[in-house]
Amino acid sequence: MIGNTARENLFLSRSGYRSVIAISALAGVSLLSGCVVGPDYQKPELTMPGRWSGNPSKTTTRPPQLSQWWKQLHDPVLNSLVEEAVQGNLDVATAKAKIREARATYREEKGALLPSVEGTATATRNRSAASDGTPATVYNEYEPGFDASWELDLFGGNKRSAEAALYAAQAADEDLRDTLVTLVGDVTTYYVEVREYQALRDLAKRTAVSQRKTALLTGEQYKVGTATAVDAAKADGEASSTEADIPTYQTSYAQAMHKLAILMGKPPGALEERLKVTSPIPQPPRKMATGIPADILASRPDVRMAERQLAQYTAKIGVAEANRYPSLSLTGNISSTAYDVADLGRKSTIGWSFGPSLTVPLFKGGQLKAAVDVAKAERDQYYIAYQSAVLTAMQDVEDAIVSLTQERIKNGRLAASAASYGKAANLSKELNKAGASDFLDVLDAERSLYSEESSLIQSTASITTDYISLNKALGGGWDGVIDSSKPVVVDSDTGPHIAAK
Repeated sequence: MIGNTARENLFLSRSGYRSVIAISALAGVSLLSGCVVGPDYQKPELTMPGRWSGNPSKTTTRPPQLSQWWKQLHDPVLNSLVEEAVQGNLDVATAKAKIREARATYREEKGALLPSVEGTATATRNRSAASDGTPATVYNEYEPGFDASWELDLFGGNKRSAEAALYAAQAADEDLRDTLVTLVGDVTTYYVEVREYQALRDLAKRTAVSQRKTALLTGEQYKVGTATAVDAAKADGEASSTEADIPTYQTSYAQAMHKLAILMGKPPGALEERLKVTSPIPQPPRKMATGIPADILASRPDVRMAERQLAQYTAKIGVAEANRYPSLSLTGNISSTAYDVADLGRKSTIGWSFGPSLTVPLFKGGQLKAAVDVAKAERDQYYIAYQSAVLTAMQDVEDAIVSLTQERIKNGRLAASAASYGKAANLSKELNKAGASDFLDVLDAERSLYSEESSLIQSTASITTDYISLNKALGGGWDGVIDSSKPVVVDSDTGPHIAAK
């Protein structure tokens, strides 16, 4: 027989053994819960050229000054329009809502890593009666309790889901920045168009007035016989042709102004009073640093967004892979039962249960393996999309460099040509007055001057537009503070209330 002391020692040794086993099991679970499956994301290493081919100057290796680049155009009206557009643009508002959605999804996925606890409570009124005629017994029964569960995430499926959600939230941030790059560029471009069409309209008006005076003078000369009917008809036709350009330019001016207002989140005619006074086309600085191609990997938000999406879909492979492994959950509950609320916790019956639940996928008809293959194929698509985004960004920069460089050369030639045609127009008029030149020479010189001056205005606007395109291509956008935490629609009376009929 075993004495009391011996029994106690045996009980303690068994209890100690069970404790060691429990501690070892928990340690093993803890180690397994830190395990993940699927590939760990690594940012791709891309080979980039050392400099831009369209601008071989050694000074271009300086990083571009992209912060508030539009202020280099020195136009206060433009500066205020950009600031207002950032606050009112609807695409920006949509991008901010997507950020809130992505961040909430991340919080939701992180919550899956933690245990869940629910409180329960029941209250019943019971009646029991025996068949022998004994009076029925009526009593109340109260049972509060708690239910808890925790998926231990042995192979990191939930961790990979949270990781993918984090990358998606980061991609949403970059999407907002990309939207701002496009917005600032579009606002500046349409503003330049407004000023361009104002200049073309005003040039047409001035030229038409001059040509109409010439036509009237020619008509008087025809009456007295010093000019031919051909001269009078030609002069009238030139004036009418130029006058016909005015409505065209006025239409283009109005359309550019309407587009600009829409970008600012305002009605189309909201800027009419504000922009009706003609202002010069804003001009960029003569020199601009473009950095090196590798800079766009950090400066272009669309490239950064594509890289974050690649990271997101790499993590999703781990989610699909984890579904092929066993899952372990711990569940438990505790409840107390009493016939009187005052007895709960004192004279009540207390019950509890606790235990693991193991789920092992045995046969799914190849679905789980196919899901992994789908995830890998999606990851490959985003890897290709990232490479494509980089190449497209490089093309945008190269195209903008070439366009800006060549447009400056063209503008110089047009300026010289317009100056020459101006001299020719003045000289032809003097020669015609002296009778040494045909009147058709005057009309031809004025027509050529008008054409060259129109081309010069368009080229001047194109220089600024190319400058805008280059800044957009390099990733220049709004770098101020953007608050994306506030919802656009503020709901009221969201608590429990009687539903409206």
